[in-house]
Amino acid sequence: DSPLRAFENELGVQAPTGFWDPVGFTKDGDVEKFKRRRVTEIKHGRVAMLATMGYITPEITGKFPGYLSPAAGLKFEDIPNGLAAISKV
Repeated sequence: DSPLRAFENELGVQAPTGFWDPVGFTKDGDVEKFKRRRVTEIKHGRVAMLATMGYITPEITGKFPGYLSPAAGLKFEDIPNGLAAISKV
């Protein structure tokens, strides 16, 4: 049997494809590496969700009042969202 059979009963395995690993990260059947990759994927997904909220929230709720840099006269509302903020700070 294939080492991939070790992962056939994991959460997320669905018919008709079964366990799907197109790149072959789990071809050696190492359970510890599989668990580490799964935990890392969940962590990165959570960071991505927080980053998305950090991008969307100021558009919906507004920005902080006051100054980001009083010496430069730079207000929070003067800073655009996303990558455009890099050129302002």
